[in-house]
Amino acid sequence: MAAAAATAATKGNGGGGGRAGAGEASGTRKKKGPGPLATAYLVIYNVVMTAILHCAVGIVPSSVVLTSFQVMSRVFIIWAVTHSVKEVQSEDSVLLFVIAWTITEIIRYSFYTFSLLNHLPYLIKWARYTLFIVLYPMGVSGELLTMYAALPFVRQAGLYSISLPNKYNFSFDYYAFLILIMISYIPIFPQLYFHMIHQRRKVLSHTEEHKKFE
Repeated sequence: MAAAAATAATKGNGGGGGRAGAGEASGTRKKKGPGPLATAYLVIYNVVMTAILHCAVGIVPSSVVLTSFQVMSRVFIIWAVTHSVKEVQSEDSVLLFVIAWTITEIIRYSFYTFSLLNHLPYLIKWARYTLFIVLYPMGVSGELLTMYAALPFVRQAGLYSISLPNKYNFSFDYYAFLILIMISYIPIFPQLYFHMIHQRRKVLSHTEEHKKFE
């Protein structure tokens, strides 16, 4: 009887272990990565990096330097900040720059498509050289606010930071790096913004003159 009792106890423990294992497996299955929208944006923006190549070979009539800066800064915000610091993904600032980027890209690629077809509606041309006045500051504000929101979590977790001592005798503080990135917006943003203002005056004034001659 003692042997039977021991056997029964062993089976009971095994069953409990099995249930615990199933529970752990279930818990593991419930873990989710980025949502579908976030994942789609990550994939799309890695594809959009080909825009730099398009500028380089002349398919798209844009500056390689400006396009490179724009694309790489967005990839940085998506991967190195928003994707890496999960706590900021629910911030309103993320929605702010996603909306600004999305509208900007819809207008930009509509402009390129109709230009290649040699049938560019004035409304799309006007939107391309006008709506950035609101969308560009909106996107930059969202990016800066997201980086600012990520700072305490980066500092607490020591994210992407390398401290001394180590065999390479090298240190890196990602927290300080993010602050430097934010400061870099001060000289860069006005230059890009006023460059686009100049382009707007040049393109739209030329269009108005062309209409008068017609």
